[in-house]
Amino acid sequence: MHRRRRTALALSAATLLAAPLLTACGSEAHPGAAAVVGGDRIDVATVQQQASDVRSAQQTSGQSEELVKKSGQLNRAKLHSLIFGRVLDRASEDAGVSVSRKEIQQIQTEAAAQYGGDKGLRTVMLEQRWVAPGQIEEDLRKEVQLPKLAQALGADLQTPAGRQAVEKALTEASKALHIDVNPRYGSWDDQKVQLSTYDAPWITQATTFQGQEPGAGA
Repeated sequence: MHRRRRTALALSAATLLAAPLLTACGSEAHPGAAAVVGGDRIDVATVQQQASDVRSAQQTSGQSEELVKKSGQLNRAKLHSLIFGRVLDRASEDAGVSVSRKEIQQIQTEAAAQYGGDKGLRTVMLEQRWVAPGQIEEDLRKEVQLPKLAQALGADLQTPAGRQAVEKALTEASKALHIDVNPRYGSWDDQKVQLSTYDAPWITQATTFQGQEPGAGA
């Protein structure tokens, strides 16, 4: 649609105030941001560093070429995880749920025992979740947090109704945070609680510890 050229003086204050504000991260409003969540920035550099840590860990694996090939959406996966973590934090806060360091350490100990020790756990987290050794604790935090949120809501994650109740809480938290994603990564879907360009359902990402590969089907 063509618009007539107007001089700066012709633009009235009323016109300026009525115009929609550009808040997309790709605009000058948030330079260098991968996303803005609840008014807080997630910098592109943060996403890239997390992806770089995973790549470095993958290079030490005997299956490095295969791992790199499978994790083609690594940057989006890392941004998704960072945003989802903040949504889960907000939903948990709204429900009065908190997670202690002791609880995280306990699940990490149990997971390590399941996979033959710390080395086995690091291998599983890297291969199945694209998580570098230094990111394991934060990733496992969700494993503690989500079931506690479900419990606080009186929901059973093993049932469709229970999952719907938790998803509703996550969607409400997501909407409240007004998540704004840099277009280079896609957009954030409040209903699905995930990036539009990255297929990682919240129930799979945060509760299925064994067997699932991030972004399966993406």
